[in-house]
Amino acid sequence: MSDQNTTIESNRKAIITAKEKGTLATLKTYTKLSGPGWLQSAITLGGGSLSGALYLGVIAGFSLLWVQALAMILGIVMLSAISWFTLSTGKRPFRAINDHINPVLGWSWAIATLMANLVWCMPQFALSTAAITQNLIPSLSADGGPTDGAKAIIVLVIFAVCGTIIFFYEKGSKGVQIFEIILKVMVAIVVLSFFGTVVKMATTEQGLDWGGIFSGFIPDFNYLTKPSPTFAPFLEATGEFNQFWNDKIVKSQRDIMITAAATAVGINMTFLLPYSMLKKGWSKEFRGLAVFDLSTGLFIPYIVATTCVVICSASQFHGNLRTDMVENFGNKTYMGILKSRILQEDPKALSDQEGVALAGDALAEKHLELAKSLPKADLEMAALLVKRDANNLAIALSPLTGEAFANKIFGIGVLGMGVSTIIILMLINGFTICEMLNLKPEGKPHLYGALVVGLVGMSGPFIWSKASTELAIPTSTFGFVLLPVAFITFALLVNHKGLMGNNMPKGPTRLAWNILMGIAVAYASLGSVFKIWDQTKWKGILFVILLVIIGFVVHIIRPPKKADQN
Repeated sequence: MSDQNTTIESNRKAIITAKEKGTLATLKTYTKLSGPGWLQSAITLGGGSLSGALYLGVIAGFSLLWVQALAMILGIVMLSAISWFTLSTGKRPFRAINDHINPVLGWSWAIATLMANLVWCMPQFALSTAAITQNLIPSLSADGGPTDGAKAIIVLVIFAVCGTIIFFYEKGSKGVQIFEIILKVMVAIVVLSFFGTVVKMATTEQGLDWGGIFSGFIPDFNYLTKPSPTFAPFLEATGEFNQFWNDKIVKSQRDIMITAAATAVGINMTFLLPYSMLKKGWSKEFRGLAVFDLSTGLFIPYIVATTCVVICSASQFHGNLRTDMVENFGNKTYMGILKSRILQEDPKALSDQEGVALAGDALAEKHLELAKSLPKADLEMAALLVKRDANNLAIALSPLTGEAFANKIFGIGVLGMGVSTIIILMLINGFTICEMLNLKPEGKPHLYGALVVGLVGMSGPFIWSKASTELAIPTSTFGFVLLPVAFITFALLVNHKGLMGNNMPKGPTRLAWNILMGIAVAYASLGSVFKIWDQTKWKGILFVILLVIIGFVVHIIRPPKKADQN
């Protein structure tokens, strides 16, 4: 018997024995054996989580802390369903979907995952490079920013580190153990970095509003239609343009709420989970461990880290007017907000006398002239809505934590987010490539598939700022379309009698599962529809319709295969 099989059998017996001893013994054993949930946490705690949490705090203070928590809970419901199917049947989901549901769904799921891996690895390299050059080694950013040579050395080191960790993963049971320990440490660094900053803030004379923080976890859907009360005095000062700013704030709140709903659990996370569990050799005896693993290894680190970022952001930015922002018209985001205000008053304000839109220097000069002429109330309102990045937050925290502490602690946290996400994106890509080629997800095929996404991602610090729109919009749109589709597909698999056999949930348990999955599907679908419409309008909707038509045609031409009951 191989070392891996010996380990699996030992773990299976440990679970059975622990269950016989009671709940405490079971929880202790589950804690010792957890793993895939931490892999999920490593990919979730990436640049998207950081930017989303930052802006949640900017736009709504503590009031929307519940958004990411609710989205993650519903995501875990679906991931638990995925694990239940995988561990009950031992089947590779991609093959099961293609054979017994619809190959359009299976291939769309794989292609969306592949696209997400390749595209979203680039900003993670860019994020990690920025953390090193701006926060950890700021001397590299002197004289106008880091040179291409410095960035090249940084990305090569990051790639080498991530590739080495993936190499450990390929070394069987012990390699997987080493891999998971490294990921747990990196996730812990991320969480502790942001948690430490909050503790530091709590011990200052200013302190934190703990009542407001705890009340922020109570869902309040009024923020879909009304602005945060903090903006009331600023809105009142804007006079006749009160409704314009009111609508802009509400749209920003709605966008961030919907984005959290659609992205807390990404399409590639649904691909990672089943294959990481199969890689460990888990079977149906491990189903309870899988749910525990997701509830602790994924939920707890995610909530602690994102909550801490929201608290930091809300404390420093929400309703706190930065006079330097009002006086400095060099911020592109700030000027973009002012442009929308200018065009609201006069749609032809940035056009010449013949109504032709200005361009180049003429446009920039006219834009600046009109922006400076706006009432102070409008300038202040725009400043309150500007999105911040991690570097802004670190600088803002300097008076509270000390400049060195703020930069280093955030640099470590952001670097941990970026690198851990790169590692997991590489891991997922290896699984994806192997499945698409119908190869076992191990050995050289998996390693080469993993390295491909790392090589593509290395270009991030050099091209992401220019190519982000062209790459991110189609990729995220495809992912948004496929996420609820993936959720629906796995709901169908869990209810597939031929595949599940006696392992299919029954009675009240099945009813509860389906109610929770239905809520999760509805929530993800709502977020997806809003994001698709916001980014692509009718193009995205037509794509969804086309995908449905193709799936229907394939279903008629090649009906699903029947599965023998277990």
